[in-house]
Amino acid sequence: MAKADCDGPQLFLIMKRFVPLLLLSLIFAVVVTPIWAATNAKPSKSSGKSPALGMATAVTTVTGIAISPLMGTGAYGAYQYFTAEDEAARAALPWYSQMSFWLPALGIVGLVAVKDSLGAVVPPGWKKPLDVLETIENKASGLVAAGAVVPLTMNTVSKMIIAEMPEAPNKVNHGLAMLHLGAIDFSWLLNILTVPFGIAVFAVVWMASHAINVLILLSPWGAIDAALKGMRTALLGLITITATMNPWISAGLSLVVILIAFLVAGWSFRLTVFGTFFSWDFFSLRRTRYKMKENDNKMFAGGNLPEVPVRTYGKLRKTESGVTFSYKPWMVMPEKTAEVPSDGLAVGKGLFLSTVQSGAEDTFFILPPRYSGYEESLAKTYGMVGVKPAGLRKAWGAMKELFGGSAAKTQMV
Repeated sequence: MAKADCDGPQLFLIMKRFVPLLLLSLIFAVVVTPIWAATNAKPSKSSGKSPALGMATAVTTVTGIAISPLMGTGAYGAYQYFTAEDEAARAALPWYSQMSFWLPALGIVGLVAVKDSLGAVVPPGWKKPLDVLETIENKASGLVAAGAVVPLTMNTVSKMIIAEMPEAPNKVNHGLAMLHLGAIDFSWLLNILTVPFGIAVFAVVWMASHAINVLILLSPWGAIDAALKGMRTALLGLITITATMNPWISAGLSLVVILIAFLVAGWSFRLTVFGTFFSWDFFSLRRTRYKMKENDNKMFAGGNLPEVPVRTYGKLRKTESGVTFSYKPWMVMPEKTAEVPSDGLAVGKGLFLSTVQSGAEDTFFILPPRYSGYEESLAKTYGMVGVKPAGLRKAWGAMKELFGGSAAKTQMV
């Protein structure tokens, strides 16, 4: 009996690890099944395109737009604009394919590229507000793409699949055939599967790509920012180039990107939540109207809190037995609680971000910008040993000391 009791939880944990992969397989199966019949369809005389090829192109398009929504939507719109047959066809294109949208969109992308090029040589403090602004832009353009561009793209594919499905041989004009069912548009039925699938793919890939913007917010050095942006742009370029050479290769590469994004979805989600709170606090000047509570203050877990994923959003609580951190996985799951080793903790005061650190400078919590100016109050509330400079403030103090100035001193409360 003891062995059975021990094997039960272990079996549950093993099954839990495979649930995401099984769920992903199920999603692909549900979507691929109704489209599978179209793969054997011969290209019609009207279009000359296979429905399966259209689906592969749609997957590539959605993945590319998700990697960089503003650049992807602008480039996709410009492509449709210049490949339109005549002015009448251009006028019928969606709004994102009109010059009034894609030209300013690509102009903003160019300005961001200039900012990134200069960011490698300017001090971090000068570029950080622009990084926050770009993070907000990436969120806004992502919402627009998910709500408009992706559904329109998948809807077009659904209509093409229905139109290109092979007709049944030896049709007999009696019974239900007399109802002219062929004149009914069933693309809405296929949209029930393809549109949610497209939005889900977009959301997963976009979160993984958006994590790069949040990492740039955390990074104090412009050279690292340029490297991260360069890798993302190179991936987008690779998908685009392969799409012009062979759509199937590009679709295969897109599926690899989707799978990797799915596997890191939890990490990407936490970074997305962190970037959202950081951007809101920074630009809304939340610290000017923030009032710290006597308990249950919200913050993000650092990388050294046992069994709590880094950047998990939760509440720091004082209890009779000590200090705990309560959080909800994915922000909607049942609440969990972790014990916080409170001995020797201090608040590290940074220029943009403050943290809660141990004596060995291991980060236990990351504080949103709203805590700027409240570091001493936080340390008193939870019985921490004091406040000390951290991050860029600590680096600046070291530089002043190196060149003969007075170094920033640790403030004890």
